[in-house]
Amino acid sequence: MKSRALAETQRAEIAHPVILVRVNRLFREGMTEHELYEVTRGVWKLGPRREKAGYALAVFRRVVRGVYAIHSWHPAGTVPYETRQGREVRQPGRWEFVGGEAPPRVQAAYLGRSVEVYLPRGSRNPVIYVGC
Repeated sequence: MKSRALAETQRAEIAHPVILVRVNRLFREGMTEHELYEVTRGVWKLGPRREKAGYALAVFRRVVRGVYAIHSWHPAGTVPYETRQGREVRQPGRWEFVGGEAPPRVQAAYLGRSVEVYLPRGSRNPVIYVGC
């Protein structure tokens, strides 16, 4: 059953090639923007389609909490983190991106909106490609 808050959240209409990154395990209320960015940027088991994504959307409980432009991809643990431990991010066969806050118009299109329709029922994969 959907929560009332989610039911009242406006649905995102994704018009860019993005990856939805479910940060449910690492998200916590009150985390800083920088902490959310670092949780979103890595470390993920991804294929070559990652190169087509222009943005990463941090998703917590099916709602977009952060929107980041992806500038480049790197093997996990090769770009330093300030808020995450080394052993947590050094994982062979996984990837991380370097980027920054998305432009204001892109932020406005997705931030605080529901992406429930893009999340396959029963899927446990933390990363979903949309438009890639």
